Amino acid sequence: MAHGEAEEIPGSKKLGLTPPNINVTPLIDVLLVLLIIFMVIQPQKEAKFESQIPQKPQDEDKNAPVPPADLLMVDVKTGIALDQMVELNSRPYALIDLGKVLKELLEQRPSDNRAVFLKAPKDKPYGDIVYVIDVLKGAGAQPIGLQIDYLQ
Repeated sequence: MAHGEAEEIPGSKKLGLTPPNINVTPLIDVLLVLLIIFMVIQPQKEAKFESQIPQKPQDEDKNAPVPPADLLMVDVKTGIALDQMVELNSRPYALIDLGKVLKELLEQRPSDNRAVFLKAPKDKPYGDIVYVIDVLKGAGAQPIGLQIDYLQ
């Protein structure tokens, strides 16, 4: 027998069948239907921070409201992460100490007057501001207002 020749077995017949193959068109249809179902039933992601954005006043009124005397303003100054220096109503504090002092101040206030405003430079990294917000929330501040000076 020479190389490359097929050996014929006596008494066998060649059936002439084509090799089997899988039709993937119905499988793709099923996949697309499942994809659509999963997209429809996927729950919506909730926001981490609930925000209340104030509207710009219609006219510049000279009778603008005066901020209350007991307003709490936290101003972020220097440092990174938990080693930041901040000011609470112009008094400097380390971020760790701010939480203790602010908690004592907020416990003396009624629950509807625990608003704290946060002011930070716009070039400060977002993660550093989140550390400050966490300390404010831990002290019991609700709501936390963000002051932005550079918007017109």
